[in-house]
Order: sequence, then structure tokens, then C-alpha cells
Amino acid sequence: MAGLTKADYPLGQKRSELIYTPTQKKLEDLTLEAAINGEITSKDMRISPETLSMHAEIAESLHRDQLGQNFRRAAELINLSDQRILEIYNALRPNRSTKGELLQIADELENEYQAAENAKLVREAAEVYERRGILRQEGE
Repeated sequence: MAGLTKADYPLGQKRSELIYTPTQKKLEDLTLEAAINGEITSKDMRISPETLSMHAEIAESLHRDQLGQNFRRAAELINLSDQRILEIYNALRPNRSTKGELLQIADELENEYQAAENAKLVREAAEVYERRGILRQEGE
């Protein structure tokens, strides 16, 4: 998708035809009636990576590059389980992981989930934590 701007926000009101769930349901299909009839499930209620990327595009059109990067990283994490995301979050807390453990997480993100932006972030964290002395030491 190219060219989304502030004029397209909020997407759900102004460009709802672009929004699909990860299960390829249209936004307009997500109704209370459909839920009562069993036509949609919780998997249908999740945001898609494409929708997050569209939000990134809008943010970047407003020169909110950091917000755009956050949306892009979120889009990459869609295929990770909530449990794995929490494990990674906890591993990124100061003094919780060794540099090697963080680099393993980065490799996992990049190679198993094609989450290159998140892998880059974890690698940067490992370097910063090393400089600041807030890595867990081997054997602790």
C-alpha cells in the first residue's frame, strides 16, 4: 500500500475497504450478529500485519518516524505467540539475559519469524546493555 496519509485516518472510518483480519475477513464482517451466530472467532478479531503497516505509513507521512517503526515492529510480531512475546520482553529487562542469550533471540526473530526490525532492536539492546554493564553474566 502506498500513499496513505493523515487524510486516511482513522482507517476504519475512512478506508475500511483496506482492512482485513489475519483470517481475511473484512472489517464490515466483524459484527455482534456474526459473533452470536458463530461466524467469527477470536482469531478473526486480531489486527493484521498489513493494517499495522498501513498505520506505520500514516504515522511516517506525519513525520512520526518512531511511531511508524513501532507499528512496523508490531506487524512483525503478529506470528509470535503471546507467551513468546512475554518471554522476550522479560529477557530484555536489565540483568535478565546474557549477551549470547539476547543474540540468540535476535537470530530466532530474524530466521524463524522474518522479524528483521525486531531482531535489529534486540541486537542494539545487547550492545547497549553491554556498554552499560546491565547484562547477566554467565553462570549467574
